[in-house]
Amino acid sequence: MNFAEILAYMKQGGKVKRPHWGGFWEMQDGTIIIHTKDGEVFDLFDTKMKEYTLDCMAADDFIPAADSNTPILGGVARMDFSHALHLLKKGVPMTREGWNGKGLFVVMQKGYPDGIPCNKQTADAWGMEEGELFKCEPYVQINTVHGSHSMWVPSITDLFATDWVVKKEEER
Repeated sequence: MNFAEILAYMKQGGKVKRPHWGGFWEMQDGTIIIHTKDGEVFDLFDTKMKEYTLDCMAADDFIPAADSNTPILGGVARMDFSHALHLLKKGVPMTREGWNGKGLFVVMQKGYPDGIPCNKQTADAWGMEEGELFKCEPYVQINTVHGSHSMWVPSITDLFATDWVVKKEEER
């Protein structure tokens, strides 16, 4: 739904959210009220993040907020990979409910675009001198069931899954 559609929906008493949101928006007495994932409640015009709020208003991916899909209403914000990637780029760890491994999640590593002195192992692998600057682009990393970490590329199943969720801090 776009903003015109959500505005009409909220005027009829509906609550709306974007797929990755933990909170929601609703209309009260002709005013749009924001309910954040952290439990804050305020008038849309009182937002401290005006540019973000305006970007949200321009989005066309709003959905009805329900008990089943909104964390502050008791549910889980499930999303597709495009929304998960958006959050990964902001530093939010993500996981899939459908993954079999307990505790698996992915994070985005910013890489080293300006370089970092390479250790002996990296130098030997790349034919460099130890301490020479090694440049690395951003990448996604996953924790493994054995307690280590690995670079990760999503499978076709991961790309089209709609069970992506934010990894809770207490589960990391």
